[in-house]
Amino acid sequence: MIQFSQVNKWYGEYHALVDIDETIAKGEVVVVCGPSGSGKSTLIRTINRLEAIESGTITFDGEDIHRPGIDLNRLRSRIGFVFQQFNLFPHLTVLQNCTLAPIEVGGARPAQAHEKAMALLDRVGLAHKANAWPSELSGGQQQRVAIARALAMEPPLMLFDEPTSALDPEMVGEVLLVMQGLVRDGMTLVVVTHEMGFARDVAHRVLFMDQGRILERAEPHAFFNHPQHPRAQQFLADIRTPFARPA
Repeated sequence: MIQFSQVNKWYGEYHALVDIDETIAKGEVVVVCGPSGSGKSTLIRTINRLEAIESGTITFDGEDIHRPGIDLNRLRSRIGFVFQQFNLFPHLTVLQNCTLAPIEVGGARPAQAHEKAMALLDRVGLAHKANAWPSELSGGQQQRVAIARALAMEPPLMLFDEPTSALDPEMVGEVLLVMQGLVRDGMTLVVVTHEMGFARDVAHRVLFMDQGRILERAEPHAFFNHPQHPRAQQFLADIRTPFARPA
């Protein structure tokens, strides 16, 4: 479904993505992990053109998504994106957040969009909040609405950029449960996350990044039990070591 070929990305003199070659298959769940600043979020933001690339190609369903003249609205309507900070429209109700794109971009009839949005809100456990404002919701509820909003366009691909990192710990589980439901439905997911339990239990593959490079790619069992790259070994050792308070 997604093919990276010799992809490079710079921010000024900073080389954010270095010679990325990777393939993600339809129906695959891929978790991208690594230390802060490793290029994880930049990588997935190139898939829906939130970030441009300087060289190489990225294809989605066989289409070069960085070619000149591509219809960005059409592209993004087929790639759901869930942000770290929810990014709900504060001036729209929960239901309106979920019906806006299907009506304005997808050309759906309002009644049809309303029915689909209510079904999706029911799926994430928030149908009773359809007429609430985003400011009236908890962080976990806002993120579940953001997932329902992304699903409203029926995208074949969902991208998640650290979807739980802005949440209080007790709210993380409710979002991960919704994501696990998408996995059971066979959706293609690319997830940047620090939730290693989710990666271990749900991912088909883990990509480990550092300094703009993919240093290791492996199935979760192999990655967590027998990491090959020294940087991956250090990363896993660091997150497993409990914080020791100085005496």
